Amino acid sequence: QVQLVESGGGLVQAGGSLRLSCAASGLTFSRQAMAWFRRRPGKERGFVAAINSSGSRTYYTDSVKGRFTISRDNAKNTVYLQMNSLNPEDTADYYCAARSISGLTVDTIYIGGRDYTYWGQGTHVAVSS
Repeated sequence: QVQLVESGGGLVQAGGSLRLSCAASGLTFSRQAMAWFRRRPGKERGFVAAINSSGSRTYYTDSVKGRFTISRDNAKNTVYLQMNSLNPEDTADYYCAARSISGLTVDTIYIGGRDYTYWGQGTHVAVSS
C-alpha cells in the first residue's frame, strides 16, 4: 500500500520560513519523480515544484522561484520543500505527489497533476500578514 504523508505545515508570519516533508512508503522511492502542489483558498490545485528521481534536476513555478527549494533524500524516502520569504499568497494546502519512472524517463521533470499517480493527504500552511 502506497502512502505519502506530509508534515511541517503550520501558521507563520509573512517573511518567515517553513520546511515541509513528505515521507513515502510502499513504493521504490528512488524510482519516483516527486512534486509539490498546492491548493490556495478558492482556487484550483496548482503546481509548485518538482524533482527528478535522482534529485539532480528541479523545476519551480515562477511565483516561488528563489524562495522555495525542493530536495529529496532517497535513503530516507522523503522529499522536502523548504519555503522561505513566505507571504500571505502562499497560504494553501500543500500536497506531495509521486509517479514511477522508467529508464527512459529517469531525468524527466513532470509538472502536471495528471502526470502523478500517488498523492498525500496534504498539510496546511497559513501565512499571516
